[in-house]
Amino acid sequence: MITQLMVQPSSLISSGMKMSEFGDIYLFKFTDELQSRFEELLEKKKADLLTPEEEAEYVGILELQRIFTGLHYILC
Repeated sequence: MITQLMVQPSSLISSGMKMSEFGDIYLFKFTDELQSRFEELLEKKKADLLTPEEEAEYVGILELQRIFTGLHYILC
């Protein structure tokens, strides 16, 4: 079986991201659930205990974080 290399970040947006208005600025943040999952995967990554499926999920979350961090800098 071929393991997916990365969960598509777009699949995480509707359930894993929230937007908050702060004056004239909109902040994009992970939901509490996605943040907790990311932290759980990060701990497993540090201990070298991720399954291939979890590695794909971890990489997808990292990519989503990178996209929204870059978007923040572009908009500011």
